[in-house]
Amino acid sequence: MKWRKHGVVWKPSGAQWWARSHATCPTPIRIDEHTLRVYLQCRDEHNVGRIGFVDLDPLDPRKVIRESLEPVLDIGSPGSFDDNGVFQTCVIRAPDGRLYMYYVGFELCHRIRYRLLTGLAVSMDNGNTFHRLQATPVLERSPDEQLFRCGPWVEHDGQHFRMWYVAGSDWETIDGKPMPIYDIRYAQSNDGVHWPDQGQVVLPIEMEKEHGFGRPVVRIGPEGYRMFYSIRQRNPTRYGLGYAQSRDGLRWERRDADMGLDVTEGAWDGEAISYAIDIEAGGKTWLLYNGNDFGGTGFGIAERLQP
Repeated sequence: MKWRKHGVVWKPSGAQWWARSHATCPTPIRIDEHTLRVYLQCRDEHNVGRIGFVDLDPLDPRKVIRESLEPVLDIGSPGSFDDNGVFQTCVIRAPDGRLYMYYVGFELCHRIRYRLLTGLAVSMDNGNTFHRLQATPVLERSPDEQLFRCGPWVEHDGQHFRMWYVAGSDWETIDGKPMPIYDIRYAQSNDGVHWPDQGQVVLPIEMEKEHGFGRPVVRIGPEGYRMFYSIRQRNPTRYGLGYAQSRDGLRWERRDADMGLDVTEGAWDGEAISYAIDIEAGGKTWLLYNGNDFGGTGFGIAERLQP
């Protein structure tokens, strides 16, 4: 794949109390024929994340036409799994027409830096607000996935909800800093709410080069499955992008070199690149993604070039 970068699309001005900085993990969905909505995590002055959105021009997604004034999902109550931040990774339209937002909750810990589990919020007003379906995670801790059950991407195939997500139970000190260890796994659900305690590993990490993955994005087409994902690299310790293909969504062939998008030295994405997701708009294929500091420099866009 070849891409032409078009730079930063949006980052918060800092005027809103809940969005002083960051525009992390762009998560788009078509609300209607006139609205291409991108949900984002923004952070307040204490670095706590909440979820809002920007609406892009569906004919030219380089243009922002609206910003949310308040978060669509706030942090959880004190002591809950998401009381120190929420972070969307997938929004889909359920069979009953409601929007399901799968999100990650940040829980600070004493002996480890944090724990990350997955919650589910539902919108009854076509994406303007969301409420938690339940106060506890839909991906709760389990014996094989004790610390991380997060980063989910969910599809509904007409019968089942299918999820690709990251999970693990370990930390490792890399360059003097504790870092999480997790791979990509697969699980299936009848209702999108109740999920098994353990998933099937479908993309293991290569421990000598990387220590984890970020939000997978799985697309299904006539030629099979393809996946974009983020790679938490060891040397240098930064995010990069990966790409894989599969016939069934379970057995994946890594083809990271085919991704075709990397950092641009000295630019807003010169130190890291992550959370890529493709969209179709205006007759073209585009890629939304983050650069430096997990979205601290905003989110940007690249245009796919014809072969």
